[in-house]
Amino acid sequence: MVKPNRMPTTKQKTLYFFQWQPENPFQAAPSTHTRKTTTMTLQHITSCRLPTEHGIYQMHGYQDSQTGQEHIALVMGDITTPEPVLSRVHSECLTGDALFSQKCDCGPQLKAAMQAVAAEGRGVIVYLRQEGRGIGLINKIRAYALQDKGMDTVEANLALGLPVDARDFTLAKEIYDHLGIRSIRLLTNNPEKVHTLQQAGIHITERLPLHVGIHPENQNYLNTKAQKLNHMMKD
Repeated sequence: MVKPNRMPTTKQKTLYFFQWQPENPFQAAPSTHTRKTTTMTLQHITSCRLPTEHGIYQMHGYQDSQTGQEHIALVMGDITTPEPVLSRVHSECLTGDALFSQKCDCGPQLKAAMQAVAAEGRGVIVYLRQEGRGIGLINKIRAYALQDKGMDTVEANLALGLPVDARDFTLAKEIYDHLGIRSIRLLTNNPEKVHTLQQAGIHITERLPLHVGIHPENQNYLNTKAQKLNHMMKD
């Protein structure tokens, strides 16, 4: 849709956060979830059948023509009918999705979303390659190291001079457009994701919570998401 948000230099990032003065000192700095133009940047490259333990999906591969970043969509059932499509927009989490980390709830959320789509027989999982809320895998490990010393997930990103959340959810709009989807029932606890997708033109008829993956190891992380990132953890 628009030009990707490129990571600023360390000096620029530090200046950005010093300029922003929230009334609440624990409020996260604003994130950048949208692009600036309406130019389509995602190209559909190829598709294939993907059998999983949660049923058989059609997997579509996309590439961002500006950044080279690759993303996928997992589609099950007939999504061409006018009824809103059950969907999850999931950001890549290697540690949670593939390594079963208990530091977050990402892996269980992905599994629960795939199970929900399979139970309904119709739906889409949009999987965006935006590791660590967009900061990348190595920076995520750096942030984890600071969390091991007592910082929370927000404090760790800021201490590294990184955005609290650098993801671009509007990429999902391009994928939905390619698939012909105009309205969705969204599986998420994140109100910012709902707001950004609605601003991008996606009609969300319902928000469905995903309260899974709660563990003593990630309780502080989940509390931080609720208190500082306004995630809805108890509805």
